[in-house]
Amino acid sequence: MTGTTDQNTGAREADTTIPPPQRPAHHHSDDLKEIGRLPSFATLRAIIALMLREMTSTYGRSPGGYIWAVLEPVMLIGVMVAIFSTGLRTPPLGTNFAIYYASGVMPYVMFMITNTKVSQAINYSKQLLEYPRVTFWDAIIARWSLTVIIQLAVSYIIFSIILLTMETRTILNLPLIANAFLMAALLGLGVGLLNCVLTSRYALWHTIWSVTNRPMIIISGVIIPIDRIPEPYRGWLEWNPVLHLVAQSRDGFYYSYDGAWIDQIYVYSFAIVCGFFGLMFVRRFFRNNMER
Repeated sequence: MTGTTDQNTGAREADTTIPPPQRPAHHHSDDLKEIGRLPSFATLRAIIALMLREMTSTYGRSPGGYIWAVLEPVMLIGVMVAIFSTGLRTPPLGTNFAIYYASGVMPYVMFMITNTKVSQAINYSKQLLEYPRVTFWDAIIARWSLTVIIQLAVSYIIFSIILLTMETRTILNLPLIANAFLMAALLGLGVGLLNCVLTSRYALWHTIWSVTNRPMIIISGVIIPIDRIPEPYRGWLEWNPVLHLVAQSRDGFYYSYDGAWIDQIYVYSFAIVCGFFGLMFVRRFFRNNMER
């Protein structure tokens, strides 16, 4: 009995002297903040790095690449002015041929180039996408952002030169002009995401898209405004979203232009729907495309 009592007493003393293991204090909120902060910083850093790479590879280390970015639309506008000014006394709108064609060409070029750049973003950055910190969304956003910035700068330069050196007799509505370029940029992103999947999976799609888009400059109202086209052809052409953003730009330059028929909701909806399905398919087939 005495031995049993001593054992029980020793066990109680051992229980009281050895503290129970304590869990280390863990602040979930701080960890979640750190985890949430790291990817956003890494994504921004990856996008900036991809933009710098695009600037170096596409436009080169010399200013000649950027000069060509300005000269290309200038030559297109110059050819239109030279051709149509010989047979027409005045353009379809206003009195100046240069500002008339520039107001249609520049938002049209914004859509076409952003669409092309986004559709080729994954194939262009395929080697860099092997790194875990670089995602396909980084590659797409980097290319789209840089293209939009450059095209806005090019448009500003061209419009400034025309307005400062020529008598255009235009009254600028900057919100309408900005909205036209926003529609062009978002439409290029949405359609480009859809084309990104088709181009990655079907090599022939790039050729098909290029061929079918050759008459786009004609059916988008860049040369002939939609007001000069009779029914029922006008109704058919209004299904083209590029036509609406070109007309929106013209509405911002010409006070007398009647842009009541322009459907901004249709253009934005078209861009959102194309972007949604394009992004969904890109996420689904991204790994398969990387293995090709």
